[in-house]
Amino acid sequence: MDSHDTPDTRTFRFQGLRLTWYGHAAFQLQSSQGKSIFIDPWLDNPNSPVDASEISDIDFIALTHGHADHIGNTLELARQSGAPVIGIFEIAQYLVSRGLNDDQAVGMNIGGTFTSDGVQFSMVPALHSSGIAGENGVIDGGAPAGFVIEFENGYSVYHTGDTDLFSDMQYIREFYQPNLMLACIGDHFTMGPRKAARSIELIQPEYVIPMHYGTFPLLTGTPEALIEAAAEEYKQSVIVAEPGEIVS
Repeated sequence: MDSHDTPDTRTFRFQGLRLTWYGHAAFQLQSSQGKSIFIDPWLDNPNSPVDASEISDIDFIALTHGHADHIGNTLELARQSGAPVIGIFEIAQYLVSRGLNDDQAVGMNIGGTFTSDGVQFSMVPALHSSGIAGENGVIDGGAPAGFVIEFENGYSVYHTGDTDLFSDMQYIREFYQPNLMLACIGDHFTMGPRKAARSIELIQPEYVIPMHYGTFPLLTGTPEALIEAAAEEYKQSVIVAEPGEIVS
């Protein structure tokens, strides 16, 4: 069954992974072994069907960079769940300064891998910025990043974070071989559909879910434009998810 079937009938070869997109760049990934991971949990975005108070099942939170539309509800979710937050070193230090426990803030850097309970978080490059807006202006948020998350059964997901196309994406493919790609397509702040289509060719995933589009008028990229620009062999790989829909 292909990726253009109606939402209530679509099935995909996700090897037990359940995925929910909450709009913008916010995802929940649930592994076949029951691990629940939130990436960039901005649940106050205008397309999210839930708010942070409704979320209870969290084992990990991963942050790609320091902008408010990605850090989002991290502190609230971390405090109510006790889940560790994985991000670049500077963001981890910022979260501690905002009252998060030291043992919850897992700082790492690009090129490294953090492993816990059979799940591997590999931090990979992104082309963007990462300043954290605060009461006294913008503070250092370290480098922007993406994540390749490999689950207990070997299935792996690449969240691009906010990024432009860059040629070293081919090395993400070479070293991590992600099965599923969560790709920003909105344009203006990230790559748009044409460059995202080229990034798919570099990563060569089995499936692609577009993200970071439609949240604001400035984000003009669309899934339809991505499919149109995609190479023929990848057009059927694009899964257009709806906010709140479980794709599994």
